[in-house]
Amino acid sequence: MTRSNRHRKGGGPIRAFMAIAVILVVGLAGYLVYSFVQSNESSPGTPGSVAGNGDGTGQSGQAAGEDTANSAGGSGGNNGGKESGGNDGGNTGLTPAELLEVGVTDADLAKAYDIVISGGRVINPETKLDHEGLNIGISGDKIGVVTSKPLRGKRVIDAKGLVVAPGFIDNLSYDPNPLGVWQKIGDGVTTNIAMHGGTSTPKQWYSYYERNRTPVNFGASFFYTQARNQFKLSRYAEAKPSQVEQIKKQAEQALNDGALGISFSLEYVPGISADEVLPLMELAQEYNVPVYFHGRYSDMEEPGTELEGTQELVDYAQKTGAAVHIDHINSTGGTFTMPQALAIIDKAREKGFDITACTYPYDYWGTYLNSARFDTGWQERFRITHNDLQIAGTTERLTEETFSMYQKQGKLAVAYAIPQEAVVDAFKAPYVMIGSDAILEPGLNNHPRASGTFARTIGLYVREQKIMSLLDGIAKLSLLPAQRLEKQAPALRNKGRIAKGMDADIVIFDYNTISDRSTVERPDLMSAGIKYVTLAGQVALDNGTLNKKIRVGEPIRSHFQRVSETAGSLQWGARTYPLISYNDATYVDLAALGEHEYTVTWDAVTHTYTVEKGGASGNAGAPETMKAPAEGELMLSRGYLAKADHATSELLSIGKRAFVPLSFLQAIGINAENDGDTWTVES
Repeated sequence: MTRSNRHRKGGGPIRAFMAIAVILVVGLAGYLVYSFVQSNESSPGTPGSVAGNGDGTGQSGQAAGEDTANSAGGSGGNNGGKESGGNDGGNTGLTPAELLEVGVTDADLAKAYDIVISGGRVINPETKLDHEGLNIGISGDKIGVVTSKPLRGKRVIDAKGLVVAPGFIDNLSYDPNPLGVWQKIGDGVTTNIAMHGGTSTPKQWYSYYERNRTPVNFGASFFYTQARNQFKLSRYAEAKPSQVEQIKKQAEQALNDGALGISFSLEYVPGISADEVLPLMELAQEYNVPVYFHGRYSDMEEPGTELEGTQELVDYAQKTGAAVHIDHINSTGGTFTMPQALAIIDKAREKGFDITACTYPYDYWGTYLNSARFDTGWQERFRITHNDLQIAGTTERLTEETFSMYQKQGKLAVAYAIPQEAVVDAFKAPYVMIGSDAILEPGLNNHPRASGTFARTIGLYVREQKIMSLLDGIAKLSLLPAQRLEKQAPALRNKGRIAKGMDADIVIFDYNTISDRSTVERPDLMSAGIKYVTLAGQVALDNGTLNKKIRVGEPIRSHFQRVSETAGSLQWGARTYPLISYNDATYVDLAALGEHEYTVTWDAVTHTYTVEKGGASGNAGAPETMKAPAEGELMLSRGYLAKADHATSELLSIGKRAFVPLSFLQAIGINAENDGDTWTVES
């Protein structure tokens, strides 16, 4: 909101009274926006047990590193159900639509935009905005304003009667090949992330797709299977410790080259042992990135059941503190026992562990016939026969003879083997998002989810079956995938939302007609009802027609900041603390408060430090607070919070230490004066 410094002379008491009233209104509006943002950013998870306190021994600072609950994944991890949306404005007395107008300036309304999307039903799952008759102004590649007030644009897209939502994010896809990317756009997808698979050499991978001018945004994980193949191991053989150590070094380099996380496909490579997984999980925890898993089992037949497979992944999270994402839980991990599988995850999340999952909106899965999934005994495991298999892209159902033939050819078949209730139950879990697990390839030997996942979710499960609200459905298609990866991928913090300053990746569809058209026989058929898709403010789908000249996809990479030098020091009584600069803010070790009449208590469930006045004063024995972090240490935002009566702030993690911004000290009444490189706390 802009503020004017111009004053008029004279005018008498009435003008003075009106000026005061205007100032009060502006001030109140600013406070409401601030309160809304703070509440939305700091919503804690379920309250739980309290452990550790800032007693001057440095334990408070260590708790951040010792916490085994949090890693990556944004607020799509544990945040007390925030996954399906943010604050609804209830604590301010304003609706999300009313809050929009608080931040709209005269300059916003006077501007001529490149594109105006006019009169649509705009949905922003982060703020729980779902309101008809709104206008969006786009300048360049950014959203400039969202308002009910009229806007001018060089081009106006009439969205009256249509839904305007954030561009969908497919976080469980594969390499963005030149054919499949256009099917993604036709399904409303603007960001295609290969987290089921990916690459062992991200520097080359990203460079290739940048050179090829990929139309959608793209990113990838470090794919353990691909890295493991360098040793020519059987998929049933375990890697040697020396080989695992070599892969771990390669994975660390991959993360620094932009990989968004680490991915494993345990069912397809049964030889991968816990001794291979855990070192990579520890690396992921260190770097604050998630680990995506195709679980080890997909059935309930002994030995090895899907519930054991789900528990295995939860155990990895509990042992290492790394964030875990379970791929397509409807087909692997919860197919026949979804309520029990979700209960295992719920129990771990209630303890503060960062575990999410995804599903796709189909009651049949698909994979290659020569994979380990079709090892001997598959009929009993999946409770199907040869006739329940169909070669994707054809009408052909299999027999014992044709199965053997196509298995040798490595064909992909769909299997009609998922109970419908498994899909429905998965949708109902607030931490389960949508991932297609497919991208269309030449030859069309693909599952129809390659072209229809996102439209089918809305058309079938939101509109027709009413399994979830449209707002929650849009969150699962856009916001949750962004939050799952955004902690170390800054580009995703501007996606999955429709708000001022966000990227202009937008999908516009007819809620009454949106549906999937792709089938097992014709997986290439594009979805119906999706009218427009913008990427970086460019119209890539224009009234249902693809514009293949639009190739503005950007790489989505992890980004890490490291300690290079201190930002001065804080003098507090007889003690001197080093300061750290991070994202234009200045931080000090949170444990310092425990040495100056404050008590700092850590809650491992909500990942929150509670700061209260009263406690030991001037305690010795906390040398870490006086010591600057080592040069090159990672500086990470893990989602930890510091909370006091009237202040909340996100913390910076460096090793095992938690750092709080100096603005938080000021907010709780600790006054510090800046004199060049030194801040001094006034006694």
